[in-house]
Amino acid sequence: MTLTRPRSSRLLPWRNGHEPSADGPPDGLDSRRTVLVLSDVTKTYPNGRDALKDVDLVVPEGDFVFLVGASGAGKSTLIRLLIRDELPTRGTVTLDGDDLARLPRRRVPHVRRKVGIVFQDFKLLPRKNVRENVAFALEVTGTPRRKIRPAVDRVLALVGLTGQAEQYPHQLSGGEQQRTAIARALVHDPRIVIADEPTGNLDPLISWEILQLLLRINELGVTVMMATHDADIVTALRRRVVALEDGRVIRDEVGGGYHRAG
Repeated sequence: MTLTRPRSSRLLPWRNGHEPSADGPPDGLDSRRTVLVLSDVTKTYPNGRDALKDVDLVVPEGDFVFLVGASGAGKSTLIRLLIRDELPTRGTVTLDGDDLARLPRRRVPHVRRKVGIVFQDFKLLPRKNVRENVAFALEVTGTPRRKIRPAVDRVLALVGLTGQAEQYPHQLSGGEQQRTAIARALVHDPRIVIADEPTGNLDPLISWEILQLLLRINELGVTVMMATHDADIVTALRRRVVALEDGRVIRDEVGGGYHRAG
């Protein structure tokens, strides 16, 4: 499958008329508009454990970020904050200009649609086929029926599943199930896609195919954050790496490997 960067693609981050601006990350890292900002974020659970401590992070449009760290480092907590499943104890999490902790309840569903989530275990509905699984993400948000079919067809073509649209999850390979999950994450045109260990249940060859798909999506302008334990993938691709340890960001570098060199 060959993907090109169309001028008017709905997948481009500034598809609604927002051109990239100069309010990106500090220190000269980037000049693109920011999608995600964490400022002095700490998350303390009722048992007194700090899952995140003083986290600062800026993610501009079109970035591809690997989020790495051992189990318990804080990756899952960070992701839950980004989708507003939890709120920080201190600090701010800002998604596309919205402070998630200050959102009125009525706006929470709208803001959550700005984040597409891809899980390790796919989380597909077993009694719905591929097309229905992807369409469901729009149906629950009240999208008009006339708009659902074209949107679903678009993302199925993007992930290479047009021919499997009528198949059910049990008829798909692991890679095809993950492609379905990626299509579902993309169908509501999110600002950022968060992939939580998306290759964890796949063999190495299929893992690389899924990663190549995420990279192609990123090349269309979609911001991607991928949490992973796969050191080979991270080290081979040399993208931006944000490493967590004991709830703190211990490394944030572009072109890094899974572990710090030297």
